[in-house]
Amino acid sequence: MDCCRVTDLRHKEVINSTNGCRIGFVDDVEVNTDNARLVAIIIYGRPKLFGFLGRYDDMVIKWENISLIGEDTILVTHCSVPHHKPKHAKFSLLSFFR
Repeated sequence: MDCCRVTDLRHKEVINSTNGCRIGFVDDVEVNTDNARLVAIIIYGRPKLFGFLGRYDDMVIKWENISLIGEDTILVTHCSVPHHKPKHAKFSLLSFFR
């Protein structure tokens, strides 16, 4: 049985095993304090407009959706990906720079 510390999890990249999409790095974990078991890993949402407009929603990946924890990566079967792109708007500051 291999053991892994929570601090070691923070350096691992999370990858969706169904499509190979890179989701991000583990930022936090959720632990059930009644039985001291890991319930989920949490990836914080990316900043919107360099953090001026807040952040996108955090991604919570349940323990059941973790397929493999390797040396550098964590493979998950999590299908939904957070909204990394802003929704289409009539006016966008970034459209001036394209």
